[in-house]
Amino acid sequence: MTCERLSMSGWSGYFAGVGTICIWSGFIVFSRMGMVGHLNAYDITAMRFVVSFLITAPFVFAYWPRHLPLYKSLTIAACGPGAIYSMLMFTGLKTSPAAYAGVFANGTIPIFTAIIALCLMGTKLGPRGILAIAIIFAGGFAVGYNGLMTGGSEAIRGIFFFLSASFLLATYFVCLQLWKLTPKQAMIVVNVPTAMAFLPIWYFFLPSTMNTASLQEIVCHGLFQGIGPGVLAVLLMAYTVQKLGPTVNAGFAASVPAVAAMVAVPVLGEQLGLIDWIGMVAVTVGLLLLLWRR
Repeated sequence: MTCERLSMSGWSGYFAGVGTICIWSGFIVFSRMGMVGHLNAYDITAMRFVVSFLITAPFVFAYWPRHLPLYKSLTIAACGPGAIYSMLMFTGLKTSPAAYAGVFANGTIPIFTAIIALCLMGTKLGPRGILAIAIIFAGGFAVGYNGLMTGGSEAIRGIFFFLSASFLLATYFVCLQLWKLTPKQAMIVVNVPTAMAFLPIWYFFLPSTMNTASLQEIVCHGLFQGIGPGVLAVLLMAYTVQKLGPTVNAGFAASVPAVAAMVAVPVLGEQLGLIDWIGMVAVTVGLLLLLWRR
């Protein structure tokens, strides 16, 4: 019975990682839809945290990580998939295609995670882990190759925002394990302080284009961003870190470009070529190699 429970516990981490891939792929594609629609980055971020705050606020007293000093909780809130991360992503997606986000925001997460884990925790990957990360990044680059070649000079500006978002999320992954936060605690820390800080600033000071968007567009983005990336993805990412470690979780995150490319076919009308399929196979091989290390 004990072995069976341990086995199921281990597999649950892999299932959580796959769930993260699915939600984060939709995040990239649907965020790109929003940025070329009637909503600006501030509005999409605000809608996300209105919904996620309403869902998570009732659980603040039960799940707030009281074992952490305030500065650590605020660090996780700032580095996690919250307002700062969302603004960096949305700003990059305003001038850059989804391919850029896939390669530079997700494909580089294992690289940053490995560096930060080495600096803060002394965790070393080893040759096989380094090879796996290199394969995943190469595959993600192949998936985004056509978008990178046709993005133009304006799209290149998005690279800085995507790399900054990647660094923040990598720091968040490592801190989750280093400071031993549970998924429920991570959900509270990411959503509640961020909503309380960002929503008043958005309402009183930031420009809004919500009056030009339809009710259907507002509700669609609000529900998806708030429930998907805002709540479910935060829980799943924290659970994957808890079960498999930050580097393996970063490997799942780096697989997002391949899945996002497939989602973009029916949603955005994009087409996949031979290089795209080769890249997706490479990402799969690299991810399996990274998981095989365990």
